[in-house]
Amino acid sequence: MTEKFTALRPEDTPADPERIENLCIDKGMRMTDQRRVIARVLSVATDHPDVEEVYRRAAAVDNKISIATVYRTVRLFEEAGILERHDFRDGRSRYEQVQDEHHDHLIDLQTGTVIEFHNEEIERLQQIIARELGYELVDHRLELYGVPLNRTKKPEAGNQE
Repeated sequence: MTEKFTALRPEDTPADPERIENLCIDKGMRMTDQRRVIARVLSVATDHPDVEEVYRRAAAVDNKISIATVYRTVRLFEEAGILERHDFRDGRSRYEQVQDEHHDHLIDLQTGTVIEFHNEEIERLQQIIARELGYELVDHRLELYGVPLNRTKKPEAGNQE
């Protein structure tokens, strides 16, 4: 009873460099030049960067951006429901844009690579479990942690065998 899952690869979804900026504007947020740079860095991110990585990328565009500004801006975007924070057991909060469609994560413990995937059977089972325990499931997160089966070769994100 194995059901195929869908690995979600960043290259399958073209990045909109203005997506986060537009969401901020729609929410009535004031957009400074530095916030715009940070929003664009996050909009085109295909990984799940931590604040320090967002800072490195933003500072490469505008070297006047401080790490404190990045921390404040990321927190503001998170509070506005634009970013989602994850703790993938590496001691850093990592971020991704809030997605329209639900997905889960598999984290490679050797490389830190985060692979996004969706599986209907897992979704169905979670609903059944909640119902059997007397609950209506309204939200959930699933994070799987693993190491490659073939540890001699490096895995590529989204490459399942």
